Amino acid sequence: MTTVYDVPADILIDRLSKYLKENVREVRPPEWAAYVKTGSHVERAPHNPDWWYVRAASILRKLYIKGPIGVSRLRKLYGGRKRRGVKPAHFRKAGGSIIRHILQQLEEAGLAEKDGNKGRVLTPKGRSLLDAMAARIKRELEREIPELKAY
Repeated sequence: MTTVYDVPADILIDRLSKYLKENVREVRPPEWAAYVKTGSHVERAPHNPDWWYVRAASILRKLYIKGPIGVSRLRKLYGGRKRRGVKPAHFRKAGGSIIRHILQQLEEAGLAEKDGNKGRVLTPKGRSLLDAMAARIKRELEREIPELKAY
């Protein structure tokens, strides 16, 4: 059986973000999403107008791979280098509001759920969505890219 581990992450996230945009009504960017930065380490707002769906797809993949995971660990994963001018750069966590809103939307859609005090996990519906998407991608790409059989 094909899983998320068997396909390249960038292709899976791209296809999953398109699916979320077209088919899942609960996952929608709020009004303020066009003006907000994704963290204190970023200098500008994202250039991609569909960045909310890309981040939601990426979070779904992280939930699949890393098991029960909370907002704090996701903040660390999406954080980055803060440039401080002449001073040395330091790591900064990503903003938690965006991650929290996306997780709440995924819960409303039935793709994720809370797991006690451990964080969020995928529901069986979310897991089957990602597995089906991965199987479709692998079938399509095996014809085009023979090296993909190594996955």
